[in-house]
Amino acid sequence: MSSDFLNLLERLTKNGVDFVIVGGFAGVVHGCTYVTQDIDICCDFSPANLLALQQAVCDLHPVHRMTTRRKKLELTEQNCGQFKNLYLDTDIGQLDCLSFIDGVGDYRKVKQASKMIQVEDVQLRALKLDALIKTKRAMNRPRDKEAVLQLEAIRKLKKREPRHP
Repeated sequence: MSSDFLNLLERLTKNGVDFVIVGGFAGVVHGCTYVTQDIDICCDFSPANLLALQQAVCDLHPVHRMTTRRKKLELTEQNCGQFKNLYLDTDIGQLDCLSFIDGVGDYRKVKQASKMIQVEDVQLRALKLDALIKTKRAMNRPRDKEAVLQLEAIRKLKKREPRHP
């Protein structure tokens, strides 16, 4: 795992951001071999949570990468309600913050379809394997089709593994 990705996730966790790892990085967590260029998270888009997210990355010079002139991230309690997604570039990587995941639903449903995982010394919440397959199928892009093949193979292997108490 990229130490930059882990750094971003650890910052979010330490700042109390309520989020679930989704997308390509969730696939990597489950054992996929493909490379991902960003971290996708689904998160609570309440003002308090978004302001905690901003605090977590403020020293990494976050900018909106989908805007002209790459506008600086400047969230306030008043403007938080304007956003459904945030696509950010930071000094250590891209962070996509989504309020809805195709095939699963809004943040509440995504959180229900997730589980806690340990990555090095950090406890994180990631989308469960079946939910990740569902969302990748719903996205239906070529890279998602490839991910579904890998994720289904991983699911078959996990079903064959003996359960330990």
